[in-house]
Formats: sequence, structure tokens, C-alpha cells
Amino acid sequence: MLALSRKINESIMIGNDIEITILEVKGDQVKLGINAPKSVPVYRKEIYLQIQEANKEAAEATVSDETLKKLFQ
Repeated sequence: MLALSRKINESIMIGNDIEITILEVKGDQVKLGINAPKSVPVYRKEIYLQIQEANKEAAEATVSDETLKKLFQ
């Protein structure tokens, strides 16, 4: 892990097209601004993990032959 120190209105670049800017610091909370192409999804980690879990459950779900027949009628 790379650890960097930044002040308000200072940024870091990830690759050529993702910029993360420190917008505000209040106590132990930091507000970030993320400028990235629309093709790059940006999620809070807890939401990302929920999406991953839901995708895993959906991939593991079994569908009966009867359910498939009803879908294609």
C-alpha cells in the first residue's frame, strides 16, 4: 500500500485519467472528490463488497427446468 500525505485541494493521479482530490478534512473524516471516466465504476468499499456477494449468490443459484420453461413460454 502506498501512503501519501495531501492537503486540502491537493490531488493524486491514478493512471492518466483518474484524479482524487482532497476537498475537506473535519476531525477524523476526509471528503474526497474523484474525477474518473464514466466507464470506470467508483464505489465505496462496503457497497462494492455487497455487489460482489450478490453476484456470487446469483452465479451459484440453480434454476429448475420448470422455471426455465415458464420463462420461455
